[in-house]
Amino acid sequence: MSKARIEGTVEAWERGELGLSEEHAVLSDLTIADLDETLSLQMISIRLPKELIEDYKFLADRLSMGYQPLMKQVLKRFADCELKQIAREKMRADYEKSRAKAESPKSHASRKRA
Repeated sequence: MSKARIEGTVEAWERGELGLSEEHAVLSDLTIADLDETLSLQMISIRLPKELIEDYKFLADRLSMGYQPLMKQVLKRFADCELKQIAREKMRADYEKSRAKAESPKSHASRKRA
């Protein structure tokens, strides 16, 4: 026996026709600490210039999101980009090192023949 598929489910969720009914909601016994642990989140405290916070709030409003999730996205993008750059530099250095090592015996061999 299969359940009937509700047509337009994605649209129904987006419009709020599905998922907002309290009769289908279940209260969780998870604490905020449990949630943070599950999502690998850690609370931090940071002092930022008021103008920067206002800029984030403006941008977040334009993107229809909260400013703190936007800050998390920006920090994540920055860290990912920096880590990729470090990896590229390491790969380039390793490549150059192996290339120099591979060419080194050839140059010694050609000098011996001469």
